Amino acid sequence: MLDATDKAIINGLQGGFPIAERPYAAAAEQFGLGEQELMDRLARLKEQEVISRFGPMYNADRMGGAFCLCAMAVPEEHFEEVVDKINAHREVAHNYARTHTLNVWFVLASDRPGRIDEIVNEIEEETGLRVHAFPKLEEFFIGLKVDVK
Repeated sequence: MLDATDKAIINGLQGGFPIAERPYAAAAEQFGLGEQELMDRLARLKEQEVISRFGPMYNADRMGGAFCLCAMAVPEEHFEEVVDKINAHREVAHNYARTHTLNVWFVLASDRPGRIDEIVNEIEEETGLRVHAFPKLEEFFIGLKVDVK
């Protein structure tokens, strides 16, 4: 169960994080916590799968790199094995399962545009399965914030 402080942390940190020498200490102040307590709570929330990650979102293409949404049709009997091979690539930002023919979706973020094709080829070679690559054609910003009650 989430207590009032957990909910305040989740709601409060979705809108931004301080840029400071000790950002966790600065963020903790707004919740009446110490730096370590905030870090411990975030670790616990992640461990309990209340949050999937906590960290910055980088726009790789604005830094000279590239993003690509990818999908694969993975036989259920090889699902975990294939996902482990996908996740072994440091360029995989995140992945998720879908109830669809293309049942594994993941995002690649690389430091250079040409690296996307290389990673796609590597994953295809490692898994023996086709990777459908959907490069970004246009970007839309959706300010999604989920308030925890």
